[in-house]
Amino acid sequence: MSRTSTTSLQSDVYKNVEENGRTYHQYKQGKYNLPNDEMERERLELQHTLFYISLGEKLYLAPLGPNVYNVLDIATGTGTWAIEFANLFPSAQVLGTDLSPIQPEYVPPNCRFEIDDAEDEWPFAEKFDYIHGRALLSCFKDPRAVLTSAFNSLAPGGYLELQDGVCPFQYIGDLPVTSDFYRWNELVVEGSTKIGRPWTNVVHYKRWMQEIGFEDVVEKSFYWPTNGWAKGRHYKQIGALFQADMLNGIEGMSLKIIGQLGWTPDAIREFIVGVRKDLCDPSITSYMNIRVVYGRKPSPVVV
Repeated sequence: MSRTSTTSLQSDVYKNVEENGRTYHQYKQGKYNLPNDEMERERLELQHTLFYISLGEKLYLAPLGPNVYNVLDIATGTGTWAIEFANLFPSAQVLGTDLSPIQPEYVPPNCRFEIDDAEDEWPFAEKFDYIHGRALLSCFKDPRAVLTSAFNSLAPGGYLELQDGVCPFQYIGDLPVTSDFYRWNELVVEGSTKIGRPWTNVVHYKRWMQEIGFEDVVEKSFYWPTNGWAKGRHYKQIGALFQADMLNGIEGMSLKIIGQLGWTPDAIREFIVGVRKDLCDPSITSYMNIRVVYGRKPSPVVV
């Protein structure tokens, strides 16, 4: 298959770029600002578990019927969602795309991965019955354009589903304005905006999908406490997992984004020592609001 912006997994895109002790994708170097090394992959697996538990041990919430044959997972990461969906729907062909070739070699026969840039034109020959995108908040300059590409690539009656976190974090009670974690939120919003890939777009997903032409758009909210401050067994479990996710990922999230503001890697690493302490402090009642938004491409009107 020949595509302008797609490269076979067998080519030199397996090579990574190393910066400040972390590795990043080489294909279209610099478009995505988080690492792709083993530490980050472990975080992505934690993140997969968080979404799965939050959604009631489900991979998706859109009302899919049994006739799901072509599925696309954009920014698939480690590919775990695509693999599990392929196992759940053995009659479906599942394609996962990403800038980084960090997916496993051995996958179900109905699952495959390609290196691809979702911000380029989508030249897929097939139309998809379901398109899934998760944790995309840090990925795109123009998320609305990516959603438009998804709409155009869906078969009539097909669904797009987005699962993502709202940035900045929110709090119960008084804002901890003197904390390093509060300051970190301000810095990543400022840094991501400066590079033209703001992390604050998730709140617009529902409206954008409606404007693009999706029907029956549904938005649901879930909550991830940053540690064990929240009550109840479910939120204690979510809090423990999300704390581990953030402690693992805070360096990778910060190096390039806060670095855009003129901070050195050493200064960033020194600063996030305090951020990590705040993430373990139950008096800082912070949480991430998780949004799941799905909608259907209209079917042709029969007259």
